[in-house]
Amino acid sequence: MPRIAPSDTIADVVVVDADVHGDERGRFVETYRRSWLPLGREMVQGNRSEKQQGAVVGLHYHLHQADYWYVLRGTARVVLHDLRLGSPTEAVTMSLDLDGARDTGVFIPPGVAHGFASLTDVLLWYLVDGYYNPNDELGLAWDDPEVGADWGVTAPVLSARDQANPRRTDIDPALWPRYGLRT
Repeated sequence: MPRIAPSDTIADVVVVDADVHGDERGRFVETYRRSWLPLGREMVQGNRSEKQQGAVVGLHYHLHQADYWYVLRGTARVVLHDLRLGSPTEAVTMSLDLDGARDTGVFIPPGVAHGFASLTDVLLWYLVDGYYNPNDELGLAWDDPEVGADWGVTAPVLSARDQANPRRTDIDPALWPRYGLRT
C-alpha cells in the first residue's frame, strides 16, 4: 500500500509515497489513484515536462486547477507557497525534493503557488484537473523574499514569463485565491 500523507506544512497538499513492485524483469509503480486525494477531482489532462539541470519553473498558481506531480527521472526541488486568503497556512512556504528513484508524488490544490528547480536533468509527469485555460495561468515571483524559497540552484535559468511574475504585494486583488472556494 502506498503511504498517503497530508502535508503538515500547507493545508490540502498531499504527499504520496508510491508502492513499488519489482523483480528480475524490472519494476511496476502505481503512480496515481483518484481515491488517494480527498480534494482531488477527476484529472483530465496529463503533461510531460523535461528540464535541464539548473532550470527553475514557477512559481505558478491557478484559481481553479489542481495538479498532481510525479518525477520519473532526476531530482526536482519542489517549492509550494500558500497564496489562499483565509487558509490556515496562508503565506507558508514548503519545499520537498521529488526524485525518480524514490517514487513520490505531490498533490497541489488550487491557490497554492508551485514551481520546481531541476537539481539534475528532470523528467516530470503531471496531471491536472482542468484543461489549459490561459486566464487561470497566474504567477508569483520565484525570488520573492516573502516566499523565502531555497531553490537549491546557484544560477537558475528561467523563462521570460517566470522572470516577469509579480511579487505577492503586487498581485492584482482580483487574482488572489481564496481558501475553500473551488469551481
